[in-house]
Amino acid sequence: MTMRFFSDNTGTAAPEMLAALSKANHGLVPAYGSDAWTQRLDDCLSTYFAAPVRAFAVATGTAANALSLATLTPSYGVIFAHEEAHIANDEAGAPGFFTGGAQLSLLQAPDGKVTKEVLAAALDAHPASVHTTQPSVLALSQATELGTAYRPDELGALCKLAHDRGLKVQVDGARFANAVAFLDCHPGDVTWRAGVDVLSFGATKNGALTAEAVVFFDPDLVRDFELRRKQAGHLLSKSRYVAAQLLAYVESGLWLRNAQRTNTLAQQIGRAAGDLLMHPVEANEVFLALGQERKRALRQAGFEFYDWGSASTGQTRFVVSWDQPEEDAPALIAALEELL
Repeated sequence: MTMRFFSDNTGTAAPEMLAALSKANHGLVPAYGSDAWTQRLDDCLSTYFAAPVRAFAVATGTAANALSLATLTPSYGVIFAHEEAHIANDEAGAPGFFTGGAQLSLLQAPDGKVTKEVLAAALDAHPASVHTTQPSVLALSQATELGTAYRPDELGALCKLAHDRGLKVQVDGARFANAVAFLDCHPGDVTWRAGVDVLSFGATKNGALTAEAVVFFDPDLVRDFELRRKQAGHLLSKSRYVAAQLLAYVESGLWLRNAQRTNTLAQQIGRAAGDLLMHPVEANEVFLALGQERKRALRQAGFEFYDWGSASTGQTRFVVSWDQPEEDAPALIAALEELL
């Protein structure tokens, strides 16, 4: 029996998403975002965040991140991000490509979270002149690539420092729902109230088929985003199908139900891992320092998971999907307890 903890991208589309697609799949409607579903996105997400927003549907998280960053920084800018950031390691240089040359400055900090002190030191070490790239954006992930979540006060301190130094703040929210579920807070508390300017609002990892959005909390920042989206091939002619999923995701409460389930299962696995646990479990990812023998034993028992970094380190990542079979987590917990 195979028990797959590779990635939440391996999950299926939730029934609510398929129902929304089916409901939208009738009649001839205006294309390129002029349909009724896409036209409702701003109002829907404004209600969700309790603030006026401009929201743009795209097909992938990479597009959401790269296009939002391209809107915030010039080609001669520098984007500060954690060294584990998705934009640094898993987007094939998309931020640099879509910004026309902006550079990434990667920061080291524990548990995947940039700290105010680390950011301040990096900014102090990067004085701007005509000879240098210009500090432009602080890019954060919520939840982070190491499965941790920024608290509202942590985000607020980072955003204030960034704004005081002339930077905008962009957040990769591929697992935003998991972070909000863990923090048990309002979505606005870890976005606009904290000072976030733009959010890549992810749904695909949490039950959607292919549905992401770029959410601007300051309409003045939208600028040329629509043209950039078109140029990049992400102005979808039949955007009603993405918009219909996003509407159902938010309005039905699916975002929270799925995130709570995956978080709970991940936390149970983390508790069973004991001293093998590498980072706090605050979303649906569990990072374990298994070593080679334990990795081999778990794989022989039918568990699938990723090596984290070089396979020789023995470090691993387990991700719980929204539709993870009920028996998988207890089986992994039992296997870990036996190994320990």
